[in-house]
Amino acid sequence: MPRPVIALLTDFGLRDHYAGTMKGVMLGICPDAALVDISHEVPPHDVLGGALELAASYRYFPAGTIFLVVVDPGVGSTRRAIAAEAGGYRFVAPDNGVLSLVLGGAALRAVELTERRYALPAISRTFEGRDRFAPAAAWLATGIDLAALGRHAGELRRLHVPVPSMEGDTIAGEVLRTDRFGNLVTNIDRACYDALSARPGRSVTVRVGGRSIARVVETYADVARGDVCALFGSTDHLEIAVNGASAAATLDIGRGAPVHVLRLA
Repeated sequence: MPRPVIALLTDFGLRDHYAGTMKGVMLGICPDAALVDISHEVPPHDVLGGALELAASYRYFPAGTIFLVVVDPGVGSTRRAIAAEAGGYRFVAPDNGVLSLVLGGAALRAVELTERRYALPAISRTFEGRDRFAPAAAWLATGIDLAALGRHAGELRRLHVPVPSMEGDTIAGEVLRTDRFGNLVTNIDRACYDALSARPGRSVTVRVGGRSIARVVETYADVARGDVCALFGSTDHLEIAVNGASAAATLDIGRGAPVHVLRLA
């Protein structure tokens, strides 16, 4: 029988003990669990950033994987702690919208983490990742049913995630995140782009940060070193990049910066 997989995504970083301590708690409950780090470098308190990282990665894990997602600026407050199931995966997280992009219209099942037997005896107001979320994920890995963790959660909180708009010969989008290499990942997906560019005999230009990019390339190496380019990255969203450097630094822009794709006559 395969080992249960728990995948971790947090804004804890690796300097402090937080991520490692959660792993210790989980292994104490489910020693057979395979613990996988997606990232612990989500910018602090960046719930949208966590939601985007989770959406980019979760489909590549085996069915049945449990995702422990702790990006929790509301730790210790009245925000709920939840576990949810959708698409053959289970998720343990604060109810702050960080699961918005993976649950789709609605979770198949969602519960509040109210059953104290599946938490540590004392729950810190500043480290619920250790005391509430990690134990719940580990107990799920042992095989308990989601419903054992607490009462039905009802409606979950959703984030507003900006979507591109198309009017005439223009797509208006924006930068959603900046990756480690300084690539600017937009909310313009390939389907939206193809709908604009499909008509033969038309060229397309991308405008961002005061620059006009004359074409969308296939790889970073399709432009000279130091040049700004546009291409579709691994999540099938339009990215603005610089070959061998940071587009974010070169253009001095980040999340929220407008991006326009124009179809030219």
